[in-house]
Amino acid sequence: MSVQQELLAELEGVPEEYYPFLLQMIRSYRESVLLQPAADSFRRGWEEAQGGNTLPLDHLWEGLDVE
Repeated sequence: MSVQQELLAELEGVPEEYYPFLLQMIRSYRESVLLQPAADSFRRGWEEAQGGNTLPLDHLWEGLDVE
């Protein structure tokens, strides 16, 4: 069974009154995982940097378990 078939099988088990909420969750998830075009990402980062929205480089590593 493919993942798409599994998703559809799961959907059949959800009451229809929950479809709008489920659709909203799926759309939010899709939007959060899709990569923005590089030009848009660069433009946003450049605007943040020009606006002073930056962090010291050593601060960026805080909390990461890097060797």
